[in-house]
Amino acid sequence: MVLSANVGRPPPKTAPSGKPVRKSRNTPFGGMNVTEVPRQLQAPQRKASSAELKRASRYGNDKPERERKEPMKALKMQRALANVSYEKRGRVKQALSERDSFGEFDLLPVIKESIGPMALGGLADVSPTPIQRLAIPALLGTEDGKRRTKHKPGVEAVQKKQMQQFLLAAETGSGKTLAYVLPVLDAIKRAEKADAELERIETARRARENAERQQSKRFDLEPPDVGEPHSTAGRPRAIVLLPTSELVAQVGSVVKSLSHVVKFRSALISAQFSRTVIQNRMFSPNGIDIVISTPHLLSSIAEDDPNILSRVTHLVIDEADSLLDRSFSPITSAIIDRATPSLQQIVLCSATIPRSLDSFLHKRFPDVRRLVTPNLHAIPRRVQLSVVDIDKIPYQGNRDLACAQTIYDIGKEAAETGEEREKKLVVFVNEREKASELAEYLRSKGIDATALSRDSDERKQAEVLASFTGAALLPANMKQKKAAEQAATDDVVAISPADLPMMRDEKQTTGSSGKQLKNVRVLVMTDLGSRGIDTLLVRTVILYDVPHTSIDFIHRLGRVGRMGRRGRGVVLVGKNDRKDIVREVRDGMFKGQALI
Repeated sequence: MVLSANVGRPPPKTAPSGKPVRKSRNTPFGGMNVTEVPRQLQAPQRKASSAELKRASRYGNDKPERERKEPMKALKMQRALANVSYEKRGRVKQALSERDSFGEFDLLPVIKESIGPMALGGLADVSPTPIQRLAIPALLGTEDGKRRTKHKPGVEAVQKKQMQQFLLAAETGSGKTLAYVLPVLDAIKRAEKADAELERIETARRARENAERQQSKRFDLEPPDVGEPHSTAGRPRAIVLLPTSELVAQVGSVVKSLSHVVKFRSALISAQFSRTVIQNRMFSPNGIDIVISTPHLLSSIAEDDPNILSRVTHLVIDEADSLLDRSFSPITSAIIDRATPSLQQIVLCSATIPRSLDSFLHKRFPDVRRLVTPNLHAIPRRVQLSVVDIDKIPYQGNRDLACAQTIYDIGKEAAETGEEREKKLVVFVNEREKASELAEYLRSKGIDATALSRDSDERKQAEVLASFTGAALLPANMKQKKAAEQAATDDVVAISPADLPMMRDEKQTTGSSGKQLKNVRVLVMTDLGSRGIDTLLVRTVILYDVPHTSIDFIHRLGRVGRMGRRGRGVVLVGKNDRKDIVREVRDGMFKGQALI
């Protein structure tokens, strides 16, 4: 039996007419236990206009307050980046605080001695960056603080080792190149020492056999001994793959600088060099240890001579988010397949982990070890981001005019502060056709601007980028020496960075406006230079178009604020651009949060 809810309640009070008596609200307790606003206190309802309804649907004002305040909602809608938990970031940050010197790494002494004077430009007191503190011990296999056990010569060659798989993910300009170059060189030199011991034993054995043969055949004639090429000719131990010729030159310069002290043989091959130069470098009689190349060129060489991948023990795929996307993935995967039988270690390196790369790793390398820095997917807080609304006066929607005025303001600010050094700016556009059009417009306004895209000549690309990446900072005598060595060994025309100022467009004169901005030089480009290029001399980046994804935001703004330097970014925003995404990027940069 179930009792009624009215059991125990007194009957309601009724008036003589039989109607229920309403409680009076004029008493001190009349407003208690009221769940609805009294009608006389409610605001009059007004019908929303069509403009208000449209605005509410665009910005989500008709949704609950909790949902509207969800952080980075617009960036979550894109979901371009794989998520890295803040718990893991915290653990990594705690582990990094325990290493603060290159001397703590189990590297060969000759490699430690070459880091400061050669790789880091002569700096005396240097400390490793977060990705270097994280990656170098892991790649060396000494993360637990123990020294590696010394094996007898030839034991490592006999024992079958499982291939080690690593993913190095760190923010742009954090020193990822040294993070993988130093362990690779250490492995090459240790293997070279073991091979030398084996070679000594093999040479002694051959000498005994020859002595016995000559003793038994003293009167026989033998053909003269003709010198043979080195056993490692065309068979490198390590390969570094990069997406562009510019990155090949950049990483190659770091490797070459270390070779002066560490003593190893490296080769840079890209589309910038002739067939003869590439052949002489790859198949040098002195042998080869490291090859830095683009996937397409290396794949074409491997088609003719598959043996170049038969001895590779270390394979580095730099800018893996590009080399493993839909355009590069088939060629890169084919190189990995051919080199797998001899591979001991594969290292994938990237500034971002897109969801496409994340899914590729789960399928192809499920056991990959991810070495991720705490600030991954976060634009450094030392980079200041400004927003220019092109719909306001005086631009009235003219994006070209807003870009030119922003450049003039930066040049004027530098002139007022008395800065004598030429300001170098990079303007990023989404369409390569717009690069040439915008550069022409800026020149008409008296601004020294150059367009750079895939349509540009490769030699011109190298010349222009050299003046923005710090290649012209070498001493004059060193530049002349390097140019002479390049011309003598490569049989190509060498261009010294000192000649770059004379190679500018001499036709750039005063613009149609009558003004000439003399202290600013501008480079207008697409994403060609946003991946990995070390633009040391650039302090300001202008985003002419709002990037399509947060990945493009990270790479484009990553051209400034590199290696602890301060930088500035300016984004031009119009009525058809995603202002909510720009707002969330600014908030994330201010708070130091990762872009989702």
